[in-house]
Amino acid sequence: MYSARDRVEHTDWLDRIEAAADEIDVGQQARSTAGELFLTHIPEADRSKRAVAAASLYAGTLIAGEERSQQAVADAMDVSRLSVQSRWKPLLEDAGFDPPTW
Repeated sequence: MYSARDRVEHTDWLDRIEAAADEIDVGQQARSTAGELFLTHIPEADRSKRAVAAASLYAGTLIAGEERSQQAVADAMDVSRLSVQSRWKPLLEDAGFDPPTW
């Protein structure tokens, strides 16, 4: 769980998620879910935040039924596809979802 302080302290990251969501044209549910996932999984290391934000956005699109490719999300968040690929399943599982097996 996160606090209101987390939301304030990580406004820049939430804004980056919003900008990437605009770029890949996803709706409010995917954006909101991505923000929630990010805030509940904020890594300690600053260098990991971009990858977790990207994985959160990808997972948010899956949950909202607005699936986008890992590459599209990675490009929008300026990370490698591997960064998204290696992090999205644990985010979903930790949030109580069963990741797809495709």
